[in-house]
Amino acid sequence: MIYFEDLEVGTRHAFGNYAVTREEVMEFAGKYDPQPFHLDDDAAAATHFGRLSASGWHSCAMTMAMLVENMQTNRQAGLGSPGVDQLRWVKPVYPGDTLRCETEIIEARRSRSRPDMGLYKTRICTFNQHDELVLDMISNAMIAVRDPAVPVED
Repeated sequence: MIYFEDLEVGTRHAFGNYAVTREEVMEFAGKYDPQPFHLDDDAAAATHFGRLSASGWHSCAMTMAMLVENMQTNRQAGLGSPGVDQLRWVKPVYPGDTLRCETEIIEARRSRSRPDMGLYKTRICTFNQHDELVLDMISNAMIAVRDPAVPVED
């Protein structure tokens, strides 16, 4: 199990392989982001997207699916997230794309008010099959401390 004490600022990981399907793009958009360029080929062709594209929120959901799969594979003692500091949809995601992620731990600290918890920031980049950046995010996460009885360092 990976705990706070195991995290190192600067650590990078690459993982994921998510195939984006037309059916999933339309299903997600129909339920959560029903804009024409996510649902209709002709409407999408008339926009700067040029064709049907996934919702940015769907791109986030696909990224999250890869992150959770990676956390489960690597058995991380994750405790959730209080949110994100930055989120950018850099390029459109299209049906037929295959996505992958790269992460880098950019900050880590032990909680003073909750000594059983560590907090860390990760830069998360999602790329398509052409190695083009499609999503860039700075995420905050909480993780269990292996031994909460060890004093918090200043």
